[in-house]
Amino acid sequence: MGESKFPLRIAFLTHEPFYPPSGGGSAEAVYLVEEMVRRGHEVHVFCPQIAESESVQEKFRIHLHQFTAWQMGRYARLRNFKYLLYPSFLERMVAGAARTVKFDLLLSQHAISAVAAGRLKRRLNVPVVMNFPDLLTGFMETWPAYIAPRPFVELLERYEISMPVHYGVDGVLAISDTLADKFVERGYPRERILPIYYGYAAEYFPFYVRLIAPNRPPVVVMHGSFDAHHLGQIAFDAVKLVLAKKPETIFRFVGKRTTVLEKFLQHAQTIPNFKFEATGFVPYAEVARHLADASVGIVPYEESAGTHCAFVAKVVEYVACGLPSVCTPLKSIQRYFQNDPMVRFSEFNGADFGKKILDWFDEPPRAWQIRAAQSAARVKAELDWEPLCRRAVDFVEGIYTRSKN
Repeated sequence: MGESKFPLRIAFLTHEPFYPPSGGGSAEAVYLVEEMVRRGHEVHVFCPQIAESESVQEKFRIHLHQFTAWQMGRYARLRNFKYLLYPSFLERMVAGAARTVKFDLLLSQHAISAVAAGRLKRRLNVPVVMNFPDLLTGFMETWPAYIAPRPFVELLERYEISMPVHYGVDGVLAISDTLADKFVERGYPRERILPIYYGYAAEYFPFYVRLIAPNRPPVVVMHGSFDAHHLGQIAFDAVKLVLAKKPETIFRFVGKRTTVLEKFLQHAQTIPNFKFEATGFVPYAEVARHLADASVGIVPYEESAGTHCAFVAKVVEYVACGLPSVCTPLKSIQRYFQNDPMVRFSEFNGADFGKKILDWFDEPPRAWQIRAAQSAARVKAELDWEPLCRRAVDFVEGIYTRSKN
């Protein structure tokens, strides 16, 4: 689809700094906005303050409306408390801008900005589409009970899943079929939901032919934002088992050295022969070179509603690079990759996860190289950001058209 026949003035709401992406679902925002602008839509991005905002506006041909009351971001101090306060401020920002700019549609990114978008629907009388790149509150199930008591977490989850019905929004983009099912169970019409999954930039994750290097120790790699649900008992027990069988193994962690990662590394150093590489922050465009010489990519997520609903980008990127991977049985990822030979799903325990890693070590690349190329071609065709965002913006435009009929 080329330029839209009906260019819209779209307010795009997010709680994350728009550019550069900070990890997690933030990368998706950039590609969605690029697709909307490419079609001729006028996009106003409401987000926390970013550096070099004038050049960002020029680069993406957007209008930036920046929140400046306090610092926001994935690694900001008192992050969760700020997230609770942000929707009210965001609502006022958009309503204030709407006094001089007539928006045709509001598109929210993540649950936090969805609160503001939902409140604004009646206030501005415009169609609203909520995009959920995850079930945000579902990840809190893996937090310590003294920080996130289970009844409180369940209350937040019910509220997040109920937002499309509660606010009567016009459409929902969901990261997975599993999350879409939850919205339907809560009473939202399935025909107004589009599961779009989570994409990747194919140009940054080329396919690598894996060569046999008999004298080189195996490398197990994981990349990402290293939050609480990423590295827990499953990961620790898997490392312990692998090193008991293959003590020469190196574990590589690609991404910011968060508190969670630092605690994990400190704990893992009690395991005999534990050797690791921790790169620190790596720009998205450079992540793949840390995967190129690895043996196995891992996703040892702990079980929660959040992780079951997530469409984990790590797996997509491992497959794109031709890297064998092991993942816990997360429902969304398992539904998409259930027949893919390059992804093996463990049970939710470190012993089975570690065994799956060792199984990959025992198979030479020549045994799976052709299948790896086929798997990589599939994700490139279906999950590169370009086709994914085309589908998403087609859906958003369709929602607007139906709202006017």
